[in-house]
Amino acid sequence: MRAGDIFRTIYDHWALYVGDEYVIHVTDEGASSVLASSSSVCAGKAKVKKQLLKEVVGNSKWRVNNKYDRSRTPRPVEEIIRRAEQWIGKEVTYNVFNKNCEHFVTKLRYGEALCEQVQDAAYDGVTAAALGIVAGVATVVANAFLRR
Repeated sequence: MRAGDIFRTIYDHWALYVGDEYVIHVTDEGASSVLASSSSVCAGKAKVKKQLLKEVVGNSKWRVNNKYDRSRTPRPVEEIIRRAEQWIGKEVTYNVFNKNCEHFVTKLRYGEALCEQVQDAAYDGVTAAALGIVAGVATVVANAFLRR
């Protein structure tokens, strides 16, 4: 039993592998499985589904990712699967910042909702904004210097 990433253009979609080629994951009910992770970003509501891994992955690259095992202790496999199966078919609140697919999977696996990709995106956004401000100030200073 593994947590897994499905690589997408905008961000990774997380699903919990439960055996026999199936995963349980949070997805936008109205979207096709392959597009679900990117269309769910602003959905507000999503549904927990059990689907074949190949249906969810489509042509995207994927990998097993238990990256939090280095800093967190996973629950027993049977407990993780039991808890995950209790969510199948239920509608859940979805928010890309604090209730996304990675939060769902890590809550099941570790008992704690974690999501580094949101933190990384926020950091990248702040860094990009800061660089933009520095570039803007440098342009103004350079223009003022050249006018003298």
